[in-house]
Amino acid sequence: MNKYIQQIKGDKSIWAIAGILALLSFAPVYSSSSNLAYLYGSGNTSTYLIKHGVHLILGFIILFGVHKIPFNYFKALSIILLPVVIVLLIYTITQGTTIDGANASRWIQIPVVGITFQTSALAMVVLLVYVASYLTKIKDKVITLRESIIPLWLPVFLVVGLILPANFSTAAILFLMVILVVFMGGYPFKYIASVLGVGVILLALFVLTAKAFPGVFPNRVDTWISRVESFTDKKSTEEGYQIEKAKIAIATGGVTGLGPGKSVQKNFLPQSSSDFIFAVIIEEYGLLGALALIFFYTLLLVRILIVVGNTDSRFGKLVVIAVGIPIIFQSIINMAVAVELFPVTGQTLPLISSGGTSIWMTCLALGIILSVSAKRQEILKETNQENPLDILSETL
Repeated sequence: MNKYIQQIKGDKSIWAIAGILALLSFAPVYSSSSNLAYLYGSGNTSTYLIKHGVHLILGFIILFGVHKIPFNYFKALSIILLPVVIVLLIYTITQGTTIDGANASRWIQIPVVGITFQTSALAMVVLLVYVASYLTKIKDKVITLRESIIPLWLPVFLVVGLILPANFSTAAILFLMVILVVFMGGYPFKYIASVLGVGVILLALFVLTAKAFPGVFPNRVDTWISRVESFTDKKSTEEGYQIEKAKIAIATGGVTGLGPGKSVQKNFLPQSSSDFIFAVIIEEYGLLGALALIFFYTLLLVRILIVVGNTDSRFGKLVVIAVGIPIIFQSIINMAVAVELFPVTGQTLPLISSGGTSIWMTCLALGIILSVSAKRQEILKETNQENPLDILSETL
C-alpha cells in the first residue's frame, strides 16, 4: 500500500478534497437518480450509482495519469490538441441534434464503447492551457493586438463560436476565463477592452441573425431569452418550473434536512442528479450540508491559490489559474442557479453531479494542477538534498 501512496505526488490537500467530494457525491446521486430510474429505466437506482462510480474511477485514473506528466509538456500538448478539438466541435455541431427545433448538439458518441462525450468540456481545458502557453511565450515581448489576433484571439473566437449555438453558458464561461487568464498574464488592458467589445458585438450580431432568420440554422437563442425572462419576470416556463421545485426543496430542508434519501422534490426536478443536485442536497442534508459543500470548494480555491503562489514558473502559475478557477466558478454558478441567484445554465456541480464528461474534465484539470505542485515539491526535495544544512540554518 505504501508503494502506491508514494506514487501520489503534488498537493496532498487537493488530493484529499477531490477524494472527499467524490465520496460525498454517492449518496445524493443515488438518491436523486430515482427519478431517472423510474422514467427511463426499470426503477433500479443501483444502475445509476454503479455508473457514477465507474465515471469517478475513470476520472481519478485520468487525474493520476495526468499528474505524473511534467507540466511543461502541456504547452506542446495544447498546441497539438487545439486543432483536434476544433475538428471535434465542428463534427459535434454538424450532427443536427435538436430539441424543439433548437441546436442541442453537445455530445458525440465514442465508437465501439458507445460512451457519449461532451466535446466543449475538453475544448475548454485545451484552449485555456493553450492561452496560458501563448502568454508564457510572449512574456518578454512588446505585445500588440495585431500580432496576437491570429495566434491568440482567432483560436479563442473560433472555439467559443463553435460552442455558442448549442451551449451559451459554457461559451460565456470559457470566454470570461480566457479574459481572466490574459489579464493575469499581463496582456494590456486596453486590448482586453477592445476584445470584450468585439465579443459583445459578435454576440449581438449572432442573436439578431438567429432571430431574423430562425430557419437558417438551429440555435438556442430562444431558450437563452426564455431563461432570462423566467429569471427576471418569474414566468411559468420549464426553467421557472425547475427553479420553483428547487426553492421548495431548499425551503423544506431547513437547517438539518429531511435525511439521506428522503427528498421529495427529486421526483419532480428534471435534472435532479446533475444541474439541480445542490437543491436535493439541501433538502436532504439542510443548511449544514450546503455549508459543508461550500467549505470544501472554498478550501479547494485556497489550495489552488497556494499552488499558484508557490510556483516559480510563469506557465505554471497561469495554467493553474486557467484550469483551476473554472472549477470554482462552475460550482458557484451551479449553486447560484439552485438558490435563484442566477438564470438556469445547465452547469453541473464539479465532482458531485452525475455525468461522465464533467467528472473526467474536472479530474483532468486537477491533474494538471497537481502536476505543477508536484514539480515544485521535486525542486524543494532536490534543493534539500543538495544543501542538507539549509534546514539547520533556517532553524537557527
